[in-house]
Amino acid sequence: MTLCRKATVLCHPVVAMKSKYSQYYNRTLIHAYYVFAKDMTSEELEERTNGKAQLSSLNIVFVIICSIIILENLLVLIAVFRNKKFHSAMFFFIGNLAFSDLLAGSAYIANIFLSGPRTFELVPVQWFIREGTAFIALAASVFSLLAIAIERYIAITKVRVYGSNRTCRMFLLIGTCWVTSILLGGLPIIGWNCINNLPECSVLLPLYSKKYILFVVTIFSIILLSIGILYVRIYLIVRSSHQEATNSPAYALLKTVTIVLGVFIVCWLPAFTVLLLDTSCRRLNCPVLSKADIFFGIATLNSALNPLIYTLRSKDMRKEFLRVLCCWGLLTSGRPADRCLVPLKSSSSMEHCTNKHEHQTTPIMQAECTTCV
Repeated sequence: MTLCRKATVLCHPVVAMKSKYSQYYNRTLIHAYYVFAKDMTSEELEERTNGKAQLSSLNIVFVIICSIIILENLLVLIAVFRNKKFHSAMFFFIGNLAFSDLLAGSAYIANIFLSGPRTFELVPVQWFIREGTAFIALAASVFSLLAIAIERYIAITKVRVYGSNRTCRMFLLIGTCWVTSILLGGLPIIGWNCINNLPECSVLLPLYSKKYILFVVTIFSIILLSIGILYVRIYLIVRSSHQEATNSPAYALLKTVTIVLGVFIVCWLPAFTVLLLDTSCRRLNCPVLSKADIFFGIATLNSALNPLIYTLRSKDMRKEFLRVLCCWGLLTSGRPADRCLVPLKSSSSMEHCTNKHEHQTTPIMQAECTTCV
């Protein structure tokens, strides 16, 4: 009886007998599920449905941040594409990370503009696409970080890491990253949702099953742990090379790893926490759930910081960024326009690593090239 009072549409015998897939185009379904999941009154529903579709100050800030994410990751992709010196496995992984982060920023902007009153104009299949796209993009960014960690670990421990199997392994990791991300983000539209099962509905994402939310958080937590283990292993291998403590690349590696893991944890931990609360707590008992947009926005910041961590530590990449900006006319520094097209001559430690071990026949155990992370 409680469910019927809160979602009278679903208590109609005809609706109740329908399969979940037949309700993917039911325009009244989202209204009913939002009323139940968010404990909304009829007045609150009417206010949200008929309200003006305008962006809040917080959403405007997030739109600006996402625009920066798109531009800086587009800059990374252009730099990798136009300079043949970056056509190596490590830089392709960086490009893949930049592409996934670019999609994450684009998906979050689309999500913002399709939220609010526009949410109630969507049919369930459109709602699943809106949320699923954001999940796919963010998952691809996280899986890309894992792929880079795996590649760096293999590059340090295996023989002939950049031999004939280089291209195969690179495309295998990149392909696995996207297939897994699409599968993970597409599970709800395939059928793992709470349609016809209201008690299982998420508060934050009213058509998503709480079990699915818990599954996603568990997967991301395992990824975080795996990345940490891999980088600890990398550091121990570098440490065993017995380099001098002062000015040792091992400490440069440790600094990079600390930054990567620290930013990852800081950005994602609040979102993980609020999602875990969503699986076990009602909205009235957990007021923090009403502020979830802030935590998801913080998680999106990871996509803005990844290019800084993985590419701006490379001197060659920084120089290529300046060349691209110069060619766009945004940065000239008094140079003639034709100087923007001058080939890049110097190489950073990252580039030296890639070239030096192109045909390595022994395991890469020297610390001098482990700063490629």
